Amino acid sequence: MTAKAAKLDVEAAVAELARTPRSNRDLEQKLAGFKTIAEGLDYAALGLTGFNFYSAKGVLSHVLTFADLRSRALATARKLVSAGLKRGDRVAVIAETGPDFMAVFFGCQYAGLVPCPMPYTMYIGGRDAYVERVTGMLRAAAACAVVTSSDLEGHILAGAAGAGVETVLTHEALQALPESLVKLEAFGPDDVAYIQYSSGSTSEPKGVLITQKAIMANTQGILRDGLRVTKSDRAFSWLPLYHDMGLVGFCLAPMMGQVSVDYISTPSFARRPALWLRLMSENRSTVSFSPSFGYDLAARRINGEAVTLDLSNWRAAGIGGDMVRADVLKQFSDTLSISGFDQNAFMPSYGMAEST
Repeated sequence: MTAKAAKLDVEAAVAELARTPRSNRDLEQKLAGFKTIAEGLDYAALGLTGFNFYSAKGVLSHVLTFADLRSRALATARKLVSAGLKRGDRVAVIAETGPDFMAVFFGCQYAGLVPCPMPYTMYIGGRDAYVERVTGMLRAAAACAVVTSSDLEGHILAGAAGAGVETVLTHEALQALPESLVKLEAFGPDDVAYIQYSSGSTSEPKGVLITQKAIMANTQGILRDGLRVTKSDRAFSWLPLYHDMGLVGFCLAPMMGQVSVDYISTPSFARRPALWLRLMSENRSTVSFSPSFGYDLAARRINGEAVTLDLSNWRAAGIGGDMVRADVLKQFSDTLSISGFDQNAFMPSYGMAEST
């Protein structure tokens, strides 16, 4: 069979899946073979998995299936084009973990725009330090526009002015725009995918252009060779989406593997570290990663609640992002063993924008 014929067979199979009622569809899990982020979402949208977002109190606030995400991303792509953005333009995305971030990031993929996730939370030092940081990142990224939340609009306007960025849109303002009728031109395999700021940057922000080919190889390695995910896996994350571990590990990779992810925001975790473990217990989560400090915080704050949890399904407890501290991991496993946590679930991980 020729490569062209094989491609046509795949397209025919996907088309047949699309015609099958979603409630009756058993989507075959694919962990490799996609050429772009958009192609991965096109396939994931045929199934029933997706992203679930929980409030600071642990209440499910939004359910975003991959089918819903694709529909919203396409609509957002047309609105971004309507805002005057052109193929190849770079768009800073500043949003808390939630549907708004997902819509813009994936919408950029369909519109041929380059998303650049940037920090939502304030850095130590308050407003001035945050504005200075964002200004430097916008300038380094050569951003043409910023999409942000309404509560940060004033800060971002100041940063955008300092970086010479004229277009600043809140998520609400973006959604209020009409959808362009111009035909969308999604990224191809040889195009860039997004700009990732290295979490290791301590002075001037350093953005790295991540190509579609690179992120396809990276996610394939995570899903197929590293975690060896299956259809029974379910992930959980509180990691920020502007860092490699959060964006690649718990947004792009799960979507590419058609794996559902449950989220709480990073500030929610900081305020209530035990919420991470409680929701993992309730959802029977199998995969979740954290820097060592996250395991430390959770073990210290769980108190007597450990006996009420069931973490026996947690098969991959990844550590990365800072020094792997054996004493912290031992304390965590000793504290949570009563919950069924297996210390053999711990696994080291390493990710960096420069080596995606």
